[in-house]
Amino acid sequence: MNALIDRTIANIGDVLLGKELEIRQALCCMLAGGHLLLEDLPGMGKTTLAHALATTLGMSFGRVQFTSDLLPSDILGVSIFNSESAQFVFQPGPIFNQVLLADEINRATPRTQSALLEAMAESQVSIDGETRPLPSPFFVIATQNPIYQSGTYALPESQLDRFLMRLSLGYPNAQAERQLLLRGEQRGNVSLPASMSADELTAIRAAVAEVTLSDSLLAYIQRLTAFTRNAPEFAMGLSPRGALALVAAARTWAMMAGRHYVVPDDVQAVIEPVVAHRLVPSADYAGDGAALVAMMQRSVDVIPD
Repeated sequence: MNALIDRTIANIGDVLLGKELEIRQALCCMLAGGHLLLEDLPGMGKTTLAHALATTLGMSFGRVQFTSDLLPSDILGVSIFNSESAQFVFQPGPIFNQVLLADEINRATPRTQSALLEAMAESQVSIDGETRPLPSPFFVIATQNPIYQSGTYALPESQLDRFLMRLSLGYPNAQAERQLLLRGEQRGNVSLPASMSADELTAIRAAVAEVTLSDSLLAYIQRLTAFTRNAPEFAMGLSPRGALALVAAARTWAMMAGRHYVVPDDVQAVIEPVVAHRLVPSADYAGDGAALVAMMQRSVDVIPD
């Protein structure tokens, strides 16, 4: 199973150069059954990573380019009147894929963004009074530009909380950038074989459920959660969904490392991408979510005194 995971990471690394940690974190998010938010400047490889994840996992893939005039029906689908049968026939939208890439999600209006809420929470959509299940497994990979860029609408906290992880790719290192420049226009033509089937993905997710978490580590996660709810630097603490996401990601990270149990390093490896986007700093605090996570790690001991 670990060889399968390593091969998948290596395949994606052939397309997204010099980003092994970010690729491993993104794969951890999907193996944990969560949705992924990629936030960075344009041109950093967000869409490339999303395409690579869908392709190498061998799942059906749909992409929606979010714009200010995008409507919910453009994502979910619409019923069209068929004159021959004198009935309305539902035409499914791109959300009826195992992987949906919501490209530049924060360029759409809040009304359109909210069309994803039910799908992300319950793997179903309600259209014309009928509930329609989505394919299984179902993942949303969303990309967004920084909020200070023009033409963006901030995602509400309720939607941010639906994403298991938020990742930023950042600039490539010098060696990776040189390879990228040498590859040039061939970058988008790199062949990427499917390295993991849907059945293998299901088997891995079942193995994650068997990873054990000790009482002491559960108590540590509870102390972290309580700290965010009581410290004055936080305007809003970590929700129960956020705490569950941290447990799921830590279990998945342990499984990817070949262990059947979670150690403190697993929690530390995933805490920032899982927690930072869920935290809201108080009005008097100048730092961002990453700074709040760093404060949590400094202030809460793994083993209490």
